[in-house]
Amino acid sequence: MPTSSASTTGSARSAASGGVQSLERAFDLLERMADAGGEVGLSELAASSGLPLPTIHRLMRTLVACGSVRQQPNRRYALGPRLIRLGESASRLLGAWARPHLARLVEETGETANMALLDGDEVVYVAQVPSKHSVRMFTEVGRRVLPHSTGVGKALLAGFPPEEVRALLGRTGMPAATDRTITTPGGFLAALEEVRRLGYAMDDNEQEIGVRCLAVPVPDSPTAAAISVSGPAGRVTEEATERIVPALRQVAAELSEALTTPGASPTA
Repeated sequence: MPTSSASTTGSARSAASGGVQSLERAFDLLERMADAGGEVGLSELAASSGLPLPTIHRLMRTLVACGSVRQQPNRRYALGPRLIRLGESASRLLGAWARPHLARLVEETGETANMALLDGDEVVYVAQVPSKHSVRMFTEVGRRVLPHSTGVGKALLAGFPPEEVRALLGRTGMPAATDRTITTPGGFLAALEEVRRLGYAMDDNEQEIGVRCLAVPVPDSPTAAAISVSGPAGRVTEEATERIVPALRQVAAELSEALTTPGASPTA
Protein backbone atom coordinates (compact mmCIF):
# COMPACT_ATOMS: atom_id res chain seq x y z
CA MET A 1 0.00 0.00 0.00
CA PRO A 2 1.38 3.48 -0.86
CA THR A 3 2.50 5.55 2.09
CA SER A 4 1.61 9.26 2.28
CA SER A 5 4.45 11.79 2.25
CA ALA A 6 3.39 13.10 5.69
CA SER A 7 3.45 9.57 7.08
CA THR A 8 6.84 8.90 5.53
CA THR A 9 8.23 12.14 6.92
CA GLY A 10 6.86 11.30 10.36
CA SER A 11 8.48 7.87 10.23
CA ALA A 12 11.83 9.33 9.23
CA ARG A 13 11.63 11.98 11.96
CA SER A 14 10.74 9.40 14.61
CA ALA A 15 13.59 7.14 13.54
CA ALA A 16 16.07 10.00 13.51
CA SER A 17 15.03 11.29 16.92
CA GLY A 18 14.48 7.94 18.58
CA GLY A 19 10.93 9.10 19.32
CA VAL A 20 7.58 7.33 19.32
CA GLN A 21 5.78 7.94 16.04
CA SER A 22 2.24 7.65 17.43
CA LEU A 23 3.04 10.23 20.12
CA GLU A 24 4.48 12.63 17.55
CA ARG A 25 1.40 12.17 15.38
CA ALA A 26 -0.96 12.78 18.29
CA PHE A 27 0.73 16.05 19.21
CA ASP A 28 0.75 17.08 15.56
CA LEU A 29 -3.02 16.51 15.39
CA LEU A 30 -3.55 18.58 18.55
CA GLU A 31 -1.56 21.44 17.04
CA ARG A 32 -3.53 21.21 13.80
CA MET A 33 -6.76 21.37 15.81
CA ALA A 34 -5.53 24.46 17.62
CA ASP A 35 -4.56 26.09 14.31
CA ALA A 36 -8.05 25.36 12.99
CA GLY A 37 -9.72 27.11 15.92
CA GLY A 38 -10.03 24.15 18.28
CA GLU A 39 -12.67 22.10 16.46
CA VAL A 40 -12.28 19.97 13.32
CA GLY A 41 -13.65 16.96 11.48
CA LEU A 42 -11.67 13.83 10.68
CA SER A 43 -11.65 14.60 6.95
CA GLU A 44 -10.13 18.04 7.64
CA LEU A 45 -7.37 16.45 9.73
CA ALA A 46 -6.74 13.87 7.03
CA ALA A 47 -6.43 16.59 4.38
CA SER A 48 -4.06 18.74 6.42
CA SER A 49 -1.91 15.97 7.93
CA GLY A 50 -1.77 13.48 5.06
CA LEU A 51 -2.42 10.62 7.49
CA PRO A 52 -4.91 7.84 6.63
CA LEU A 53 -8.37 8.20 8.17
CA PRO A 54 -8.12 4.93 10.17
CA THR A 55 -4.87 6.19 11.76
CA ILE A 56 -6.43 9.54 12.66
CA HIS A 57 -9.55 7.83 14.04
CA ARG A 58 -7.44 5.57 16.26
CA LEU A 59 -5.37 8.48 17.57
CA MET A 60 -8.45 10.59 18.23
CA ARG A 61 -10.11 7.76 20.16
CA THR A 62 -7.04 7.61 22.39
CA LEU A 63 -7.00 11.40 22.88
CA VAL A 64 -10.72 11.34 23.75
CA ALA A 65 -10.12 8.59 26.31
CA CYS A 66 -7.34 10.71 27.86
CA GLY A 67 -9.55 13.82 28.05
CA SER A 68 -7.35 15.83 25.71
CA VAL A 69 -10.03 15.82 23.00
CA ARG A 70 -13.80 15.50 23.16
CA GLN A 71 -16.26 14.51 20.46
CA GLN A 72 -19.04 17.01 19.86
CA PRO A 73 -22.70 16.08 19.21
CA ASN A 74 -22.10 17.01 15.54
CA ARG A 75 -19.39 14.28 15.41
CA ARG A 76 -16.58 16.83 15.08
CA TYR A 77 -13.68 16.82 17.52
CA ALA A 78 -12.74 19.67 19.88
CA LEU A 79 -9.79 20.29 22.18
CA GLY A 80 -10.63 19.00 25.64
CA PRO A 81 -10.65 20.74 29.04
CA ARG A 82 -7.73 18.65 30.30
CA LEU A 83 -5.45 20.75 28.08
CA ILE A 84 -6.32 23.93 30.01
CA ARG A 85 -4.13 23.00 32.97
CA LEU A 86 -1.25 22.14 30.64
CA GLY A 87 -1.65 25.46 28.83
CA GLU A 88 -1.69 27.45 32.06
CA SER A 89 1.44 25.69 33.32
CA ALA A 90 3.18 26.20 29.98
CA SER A 91 2.35 29.93 30.06
CA ARG A 92 3.85 30.26 33.54
CA LEU A 93 6.98 28.42 32.41
CA LEU A 94 7.25 30.62 29.32
CA GLY A 95 7.13 33.65 31.61
CA ALA A 96 9.95 32.15 33.71
CA TRP A 97 12.05 31.67 30.59
CA ALA A 98 11.38 35.26 29.51
CA ARG A 99 12.07 37.15 32.73
CA PRO A 100 15.91 37.06 32.64
CA HIS A 101 15.79 38.40 29.08
CA LEU A 102 13.27 41.07 30.02
CA ALA A 103 15.44 42.08 32.98
CA ARG A 104 18.34 42.73 30.63
CA LEU A 105 16.03 44.76 28.41
CA VAL A 106 15.09 46.91 31.41
CA GLU A 107 18.77 47.43 32.21
CA GLU A 108 19.48 48.54 28.64
CA THR A 109 16.43 50.76 28.11
CA GLY A 110 15.45 51.89 31.60
CA GLU A 111 11.79 51.14 30.89
CA THR A 112 9.34 48.37 31.79
CA ALA A 113 9.58 45.22 29.63
CA ASN A 114 6.74 42.81 28.92
CA MET A 115 6.09 39.55 27.13
CA ALA A 116 2.67 38.75 25.69
CA LEU A 117 1.03 35.90 23.77
CA LEU A 118 -1.90 35.77 21.39
CA ASP A 119 -4.48 33.54 23.10
CA GLY A 120 -7.49 33.12 20.87
CA ASP A 121 -8.55 36.63 19.88
CA GLU A 122 -6.93 38.33 22.87
CA VAL A 123 -3.47 39.35 23.98
CA VAL A 124 -2.43 37.99 27.38
CA TYR A 125 0.59 39.27 29.30
CA VAL A 126 2.69 36.38 30.66
CA ALA A 127 5.77 38.15 32.04
CA GLN A 128 6.91 41.59 33.13
CA VAL A 129 9.98 43.21 34.65
CA PRO A 130 9.25 46.77 35.87
CA SER A 131 11.35 49.85 35.29
CA LYS A 132 13.39 51.21 38.19
CA HIS A 133 11.99 54.71 37.66
CA SER A 134 9.53 55.93 40.27
CA VAL A 135 7.13 56.83 37.43
CA ARG A 136 6.74 53.66 35.39
CA MET A 137 4.25 51.53 33.54
CA PHE A 138 2.70 48.47 35.16
CA THR A 139 0.64 45.75 33.48
CA GLU A 140 -0.54 42.87 35.62
CA VAL A 141 0.66 39.45 34.46
CA GLY A 142 -2.40 37.57 33.26
CA ARG A 143 -4.13 40.71 32.03
CA ARG A 144 -6.02 40.28 28.76
CA VAL A 145 -6.55 43.06 26.23
CA LEU A 146 -7.78 43.35 22.67
CA PRO A 147 -4.89 43.45 20.19
CA HIS A 148 -5.96 46.47 18.11
CA SER A 149 -4.96 49.03 20.76
CA THR A 150 -1.62 47.59 21.86
CA GLY A 151 1.92 47.50 20.52
CA VAL A 152 2.25 43.78 21.25
CA GLY A 153 -1.06 43.16 19.47
CA LYS A 154 0.19 44.90 16.35
CA ALA A 155 3.51 43.05 16.50
CA LEU A 156 1.69 39.73 16.78
CA LEU A 157 -0.90 40.36 14.04
CA ALA A 158 1.54 41.88 11.54
CA GLY A 159 2.49 38.33 10.54
CA PHE A 160 -1.11 37.25 9.87
CA PRO A 161 -2.89 37.37 6.49
CA PRO A 162 -5.21 40.42 6.17
CA GLU A 163 -8.34 38.25 5.90
CA GLU A 164 -7.53 36.58 9.23
CA VAL A 165 -6.95 39.96 10.87
CA ARG A 166 -10.29 41.25 9.53
CA ALA A 167 -12.06 38.15 10.84
CA LEU A 168 -10.51 38.61 14.29
CA LEU A 169 -11.47 42.30 14.40
CA GLY A 170 -14.99 41.34 13.36
CA ARG A 171 -15.24 39.00 16.34
CA THR A 172 -13.75 41.36 18.93
CA GLY A 173 -14.93 44.73 17.70
CA MET A 174 -12.61 47.73 17.95
CA PRO A 175 -13.64 49.73 21.02
CA ALA A 176 -11.71 52.93 21.68
CA ALA A 177 -9.54 52.83 24.80
CA THR A 178 -8.48 56.44 24.15
CA ASP A 179 -9.14 59.04 21.47
CA ARG A 180 -5.95 57.79 19.75
CA THR A 181 -7.12 54.17 19.39
CA ILE A 182 -7.48 52.85 15.84
CA THR A 183 -11.13 51.87 15.46
CA THR A 184 -11.50 50.80 11.82
CA PRO A 185 -10.25 47.59 10.14
CA GLY A 186 -8.81 49.58 7.24
CA GLY A 187 -6.90 51.86 9.58
CA PHE A 188 -5.55 48.90 11.54
CA LEU A 189 -4.45 47.02 8.42
CA ALA A 190 -2.62 50.16 7.28
CA ALA A 191 -0.92 50.29 10.70
CA LEU A 192 0.20 46.67 10.26
CA GLU A 193 1.73 47.57 6.89
CA GLU A 194 3.74 50.22 8.72
CA VAL A 195 4.81 47.65 11.31
CA ARG A 196 6.09 45.38 8.56
CA ARG A 197 7.90 48.28 6.90
CA LEU A 198 9.58 49.50 10.09
CA GLY A 199 10.18 46.12 11.70
CA TYR A 200 8.56 47.11 15.00
CA ALA A 201 5.18 48.16 16.36
CA MET A 202 4.18 51.21 18.38
CA ASP A 203 1.25 51.97 20.64
CA ASP A 204 1.26 55.77 20.77
CA ASN A 205 -1.23 56.73 23.51
CA GLU A 206 -3.68 54.20 22.01
CA GLN A 207 -4.18 52.00 25.09
CA GLU A 208 -3.55 54.65 27.74
CA ILE A 209 -3.00 58.38 27.38
CA GLY A 210 0.55 59.40 28.23
CA VAL A 211 2.00 55.94 27.54
CA ARG A 212 4.05 54.86 24.56
CA CYS A 213 4.96 51.23 23.85
CA LEU A 214 7.38 49.67 21.35
CA ALA A 215 7.10 45.97 20.48
CA VAL A 216 8.57 43.25 18.26
CA PRO A 217 7.56 39.62 17.69
CA VAL A 218 9.67 36.76 19.04
CA PRO A 219 10.87 34.92 15.91
CA ASP A 220 10.06 31.20 15.60
CA SER A 221 8.37 31.14 19.01
CA PRO A 222 6.44 27.89 19.69
CA THR A 223 3.36 30.09 20.08
CA ALA A 224 2.76 33.61 18.77
CA ALA A 225 4.67 35.86 21.19
CA ALA A 226 5.94 39.43 21.35
CA ILE A 227 8.03 41.50 23.74
CA SER A 228 7.67 45.20 24.42
CA VAL A 229 9.12 48.19 26.23
CA SER A 230 6.69 50.75 27.60
CA GLY A 231 7.02 54.00 29.48
CA PRO A 232 5.81 57.59 29.73
CA ALA A 233 5.57 59.24 26.31
CA GLY A 234 7.91 61.95 27.58
CA ARG A 235 10.69 59.36 28.01
CA VAL A 236 9.90 57.00 25.11
CA THR A 237 10.66 59.70 22.55
CA GLU A 238 11.70 59.39 18.91
CA GLU A 239 15.33 59.60 20.01
CA ALA A 240 14.78 56.89 22.63
CA THR A 241 13.04 54.72 20.02
CA GLU A 242 16.23 54.60 17.96
CA ARG A 243 18.00 53.15 20.99
CA ILE A 244 15.21 50.89 22.28
CA VAL A 245 14.24 49.09 19.05
CA PRO A 246 17.68 47.50 18.40
CA ALA A 247 17.71 46.27 22.01
CA LEU A 248 14.24 44.80 21.57
CA ARG A 249 15.27 42.98 18.40
CA GLN A 250 18.41 41.58 19.99
CA VAL A 251 16.60 40.31 23.07
CA ALA A 252 13.79 38.85 20.92
CA ALA A 253 16.36 36.91 18.89
CA GLU A 254 18.09 35.62 22.04
CA LEU A 255 14.78 34.66 23.62
CA SER A 256 13.80 32.85 20.43
CA GLU A 257 17.01 30.84 20.57
CA ALA A 258 16.42 29.98 24.23
CA LEU A 259 12.87 28.83 23.54
CA THR A 260 13.74 26.72 20.53
CA THR A 261 17.01 25.13 21.70
CA PRO A 262 16.43 21.68 23.28
CA GLY A 263 17.81 21.44 26.80
CA ALA A 264 18.31 25.18 27.23
CA SER A 265 17.96 26.52 30.77
CA PRO A 266 15.25 29.10 31.66
CA THR A 267 17.92 31.20 33.37
CA ALA A 268 20.41 31.02 30.51
